[in-house]
Amino acid sequence: MFSKRFHWDCRTNRLSELLARKRSEGARLLDLTESNPTHAALHYPLDVIAAFQDSRMLAYEPSPKGSLRAREAVSQYYSTRGHNISPEQILLTASTSEAYSYLFKLLTDPGGRVLVPRPSYPLFEYLATMESVCVEQYPLHYHAGWSMDVDAMPPGARAIVLVNPNNPTGSFVKRGELERLVKLGAPLISDEVFADYAFAPDPDRVTTFVDVDECLAFSMSGLSKVAGLPQMKLGWIVVSGPAPQRREALEKLEWIADTYLSVSAPVQCAAERLLRAGEEVQRQIRERTSQNLKFTREWLAGSAANILEVEGGWYATLQMPRIRSEEEWALELLEREDVLVQPGFFYDFETEAFLVLSLLTEPGPFREGMARLKRLLES
Repeated sequence: MFSKRFHWDCRTNRLSELLARKRSEGARLLDLTESNPTHAALHYPLDVIAAFQDSRMLAYEPSPKGSLRAREAVSQYYSTRGHNISPEQILLTASTSEAYSYLFKLLTDPGGRVLVPRPSYPLFEYLATMESVCVEQYPLHYHAGWSMDVDAMPPGARAIVLVNPNNPTGSFVKRGELERLVKLGAPLISDEVFADYAFAPDPDRVTTFVDVDECLAFSMSGLSKVAGLPQMKLGWIVVSGPAPQRREALEKLEWIADTYLSVSAPVQCAAERLLRAGEEVQRQIRERTSQNLKFTREWLAGSAANILEVEGGWYATLQMPRIRSEEEWALELLEREDVLVQPGFFYDFETEAFLVLSLLTEPGPFREGMARLKRLLES
């Protein structure tokens, strides 16, 4: 009766079962997985609310690419970061997930292959399968820092997906890697939602693909991370590359978007003010994540756990002693210490044993959670 797309095992994993039991028992948990900025005790400027006091949002004037004023606001966002992007290169979406679905429709036929990084964002298989597309993973290797194995990318893929910086490794694409990627000839899809959250400058880093002109490239971001407003449901795609390919891609994307017209008028009217307000939210997030990262490095120094090098984003990856699996570490930490973390297999880490923590967590709970993790290590 139902589509063959739904082939996943929907049984609850052991960590989710334990978490549900703990919550039903009323346990006071320290959640070190918090990724929702609206739950992270940040201060949001009043301009976020005032942004919706605009009579223009009462008129419905659909535009497949998104309203010009909203696209100009996105263009200005890039301009303040040193990138000259025309509003005509921008197409608005309701989210980055929707942007992926548009790009998979644009670039692949049913059964086509796209390359995605491993470890990384855990929803690629779901997003691709919903478009009848197959994913093939290419590895990221760690040797005192992360790098992508371009040589492991098989030919014939319809697109190469990059998460820049990666989630959860926090690694950026480097210029040498970009040069090799361009030679592969496939369109590049760059998920740049965490690009504003680098911990330190690096001249060898590719912070965005909006300036790429050697091949067709698509850069994605949105208000969810840029302004800390996931509930506002506004994302975008910036199309770059050789002019003929760029024009054709934009024309076809506009056809796709016109089929759905998913972006609401209110958030488009508010986009300019929300992006401005987001600068203050970003400042708080950068301060929070930097402090938590610094504390983690200092607190775990000399312990049996090791924090992997991270360049940006909201997450830190801990390498735990391999005396037990990462699932067992996560389960024991939750059972004995009431601390919730994510095991590395949630992100398809190839080896054991890794735990992933959110640096967005409030400092008090974060430090207490780290103290309990260290206590478990020492026991």
